[in-house]
Amino acid sequence: MPAVVQMRTPEKAVSDRDGRDLVELARSRDIDDRQRLLLSIVALCEASPPGSDAAPVLSEVFLTLARQAERDVRKILSQRLSQVDWAPPALINMLALDEIEIAAPILAASPLLQDADLIRVLVEATLEHQIAVARRPYLSGVVADAIIDRGDAVTMTALASNRTALITDTSMGRLVDQSRRIAGLRAPLSRHPRLSEAQAQQLYQWVGQALRQSIGERFRIDFQLLDAAIQQAADDASRTAGAAGWRAMSAQGRRTEQDDRPEMERRLVDKLKTSGQLRPGLLVRALREERLSLFEEALAALGGFPISAIRAAVRAPTAEALYLACVAVGVDRAVFASLLTEVRKLAGGLPTEARWSASAMHPQAAARAFRQMMETPSNV
Repeated sequence: MPAVVQMRTPEKAVSDRDGRDLVELARSRDIDDRQRLLLSIVALCEASPPGSDAAPVLSEVFLTLARQAERDVRKILSQRLSQVDWAPPALINMLALDEIEIAAPILAASPLLQDADLIRVLVEATLEHQIAVARRPYLSGVVADAIIDRGDAVTMTALASNRTALITDTSMGRLVDQSRRIAGLRAPLSRHPRLSEAQAQQLYQWVGQALRQSIGERFRIDFQLLDAAIQQAADDASRTAGAAGWRAMSAQGRRTEQDDRPEMERRLVDKLKTSGQLRPGLLVRALREERLSLFEEALAALGGFPISAIRAAVRAPTAEALYLACVAVGVDRAVFASLLTEVRKLAGGLPTEARWSASAMHPQAAARAFRQMMETPSNV
């Protein structure tokens, strides 16, 4: 039977002996012990003011408990800590990346989650986690931009439905542009308080009649005149371009949308790098999502390599250059084989199966070898 944890008043700090007892109790594998310990520690933290001598001890106890805790205990912990400002940030970040039922309260309300933490969730966690981030009250413009940069329709729709999100005018314009191809964005955007009149007129062109009336009433737009202007523009284009011209314009529109994707992914990688959240795990995730250009941008940024060199390595006669680049940024040799399989699926079978074998290398040596190889004219 473990010793009972005695509660302390705010004026009394936790002694070293008390701290050691709590750590030992946290190592207990008994579920009931963990439950009692959890409630005792939460109550103790609520009674102990931030910045007290107890903080380091409590941080260690919390992390020890959370790593060993059962699912139900972690769920209670998440609910109790979702709105406090005294919890260890490392614990909050761990809970934010837990399964969604545990992470949801933290993602929705924790004041300890910084922009970099939320961007990390967008990159590393599930779609459900990404949606929870997009719905977070008063979401910052930096995180909103990261969501738009990723270009996922479901997450952007959740962001558009978040009326408290601090979406800038430029970012709102990007969402309106995206609504041309993503129908689910149109209704929430038409009701968003940050939608400007100019953006409403643009949105008006590709929404249904009900939303047109709603937009017209909200912004006092003369939708009869606007409809006439849109129809006149379509008629003029039809007369001058003809059927073949319309097909060419549609093809150009598709090319423009495809051309926008690399730029969005470059911005996403830049944000991750600036916030210190760019990690090799993004390479695997990008390939799983069939986003070869995001893989290339991330690999170039991780290694400090020119993007042209990475693209050349992906399309090289052998996988040697790509292997060197991946090892240089910390990809394990055992992981590279599966990574290479995914690259070949997206790059038309390249790099090819030419004779070559991977050898163990230090990351710095691999980086030097990659740069030397890609400086060779035949590999440019």
